[in-house]
Amino acid sequence: MKSIIFFFGLALITGNVSGQSDTIFTNNEQIICSVKEVTPEAVKFTYPNEDIINSIYKNTVQKIVFKSGRIQNFAENTSYKKVSGPKDFENVSITKVESEVKGLFKLGDVSSKAKGTTTMSNQEKVKDRAYRKLKIEAAMLGANIIYLTDARTQGNKAGTQYVAGETAEASFSGVAYTNVLPKYNDFVKILGDKTNLTAIELVELYSSGSDMDFKEINKPVSINKVYNENGLIMMKASVKGIDREVFRVTNFSPGSFTIVYSDKTSLYNIKIFF
Repeated sequence: MKSIIFFFGLALITGNVSGQSDTIFTNNEQIICSVKEVTPEAVKFTYPNEDIINSIYKNTVQKIVFKSGRIQNFAENTSYKKVSGPKDFENVSITKVESEVKGLFKLGDVSSKAKGTTTMSNQEKVKDRAYRKLKIEAAMLGANIIYLTDARTQGNKAGTQYVAGETAEASFSGVAYTNVLPKYNDFVKILGDKTNLTAIELVELYSSGSDMDFKEINKPVSINKVYNENGLIMMKASVKGIDREVFRVTNFSPGSFTIVYSDKTSLYNIKIFF
């Protein structure tokens, strides 16, 4: 009886605190607080019974439900598209504005290069090929936005009797981000006590290649450890035929999940059945 009374008492207190406070809905959590200011880049707030002002970038905020009942939605968050794997690379957006990735989760550096086959190659098509590969690399990392840090292009140069011509070329580099990380607790719940699984697909992107390569596989996977590393789902596992033991989970669904790793020549995704 005492435990029941305590439970309802706790629920009542929680409800009262929530009703007397604002709630910030981010991509990964709900923050019960008192919102003090919304600036062009951030939302400033204090936690209940505290005076210290905290801030969170608007890029990570979905909406604010104020204690008055008013709801403020944030357009910044709705601009991101979902990327569930390398086939969703077209959903990856590219920006040259650093403020658009502030507060998002950095997943790694990306780079690409494309070159025309002849001095008559279309420069715009060469650029499109380089952008495409950049997006594929980001999607394989689990990212849905790239902050472009360097972009170099060169048009065709006709040759002479003494000097060879040069074909159009495009070279891009940037940093891959996501606005939503896969949730560790949800993944662990689906995985349960399973340790012996099967890898069914391998995707490879050569650093010197222009496109990804899909292969159906049937390889045993033995999971040794799953852990949370600064919000990232990391996994120690053995995959037959692969000389690697640490992987990162990029995304998951009720039926499967994908891990990523790289070596000196390529970036890889492995899809695994639960």
